Amino acid sequence: MMQHRSLVLRLRTLVVLVALMAAAQASAQTVPDTLAATPALTLTAPDSTAQPMPRIDRLTSTRLYQMTYIGVPLVAAGLLVKGQDAHFRGLRHDYLPEYRNHVDDGMQFLPGLVMIGLKTAGVESRSSWGRMIASGALSAVIMGSVVESIKLTSKVERPDGSDNHSFPSGHTATAFMTATMLSKEYGHLSPWVGIGAYSVATTTGLMRVVNNKHWLSDVLTGAGIGIISTELGYWVADRLFRDHGITHHSTAYTLDMMRRPSFLGIYVGMNIPLSKYDIDEQHEFRTSAGSTAGVEGAYFFTPYVGVGGRVTVTNTQIITDGNVAEDHTFDAVSGYAGAYFSLPLTPRWQIGTKALAGYVHYPRLRLKSMNIGTRDSATFGTGVSATYRATDHYNARFFVDYNLLPSHSRGSREWMSTLAAGLSFAVAL
Repeated sequence: MMQHRSLVLRLRTLVVLVALMAAAQASAQTVPDTLAATPALTLTAPDSTAQPMPRIDRLTSTRLYQMTYIGVPLVAAGLLVKGQDAHFRGLRHDYLPEYRNHVDDGMQFLPGLVMIGLKTAGVESRSSWGRMIASGALSAVIMGSVVESIKLTSKVERPDGSDNHSFPSGHTATAFMTATMLSKEYGHLSPWVGIGAYSVATTTGLMRVVNNKHWLSDVLTGAGIGIISTELGYWVADRLFRDHGITHHSTAYTLDMMRRPSFLGIYVGMNIPLSKYDIDEQHEFRTSAGSTAGVEGAYFFTPYVGVGGRVTVTNTQIITDGNVAEDHTFDAVSGYAGAYFSLPLTPRWQIGTKALAGYVHYPRLRLKSMNIGTRDSATFGTGVSATYRATDHYNARFFVDYNLLPSHSRGSREWMSTLAAGLSFAVAL
């Protein structure tokens, strides 16, 4: 019952945030054009620069969408993976069980300190000192209120058992709030400002998981709250200050439909087993859904064809006697390389596929009745993806990958089929 109430509360919070965004969009027409939340955008099709904007691109170019396209999916993802938190924690326990580092306590503020440092040094930002401080203060109040209210009502225990204030991650919310502020104020200088800011924020979130202080769902939800809070804080400041205290910069950019879609990004997803796993001719076991994490990238020679690969670690729970054996995990470290293919549908959207071959390493597997040694072998993979180009430099990729894995034991000739479904945030190269 308590879990049901907690889920209802989280869903209500998400609905409230979306409603606030809708209110912002509804009244955005009264804000001066110079305060538009999204930069001027030109979309080019392959045969003409004067093509009408596709309906899906018109939708994804609105102010509401630009304010929510990352934050809301992150909050939703945090709610969806809540039931799989133990699987992702298994990766931490298997590969970094004794890791402890408190650098994330200070890292959450680093993008904000960089922003203040640049402003103090006289580097021109989007806003005056007063407007920047007001925008940041509003963002912090919104973020802090949402995070603390959910923590106090959800009462989710931390992975290390230290208290019941795990959900959502305040460190991660703060990191993504300050990263969004830095990107808004100084993103006009270089795309690497935003890349660096969000890299620091992402590292902060991952370290909260590695330090055993937060579940993955805490981090995903905290990241979404941090971004949405900043968007709301700046929108309120724009309404209050209007044209006062803002410096205008030319931030126009062009999304060329035929640009080569090279990318490098973080790869996070869920493993879904499609078959039982034979250890040898006499023994077999089943696996539950698990987790996978790593990096993936590709270099495209044309808008359609490229080469690339990915490196991932996976963790899957073993099912014995009908129950998930939490003490036993089926792990794998793999690297793939091969051909990548892309088909541009609109200037913002592409679909893709790939054909990969690779190498998988199985660590020693210890079961109650037997120990299975390490093994290295060939593996194969393919998959499909849909890529959304948020800007000229940032992509979000939704993927479903199929992997064909060999047996852990040399005594078995069986292969295991798995699906990996997830999301990748990538930098366009």
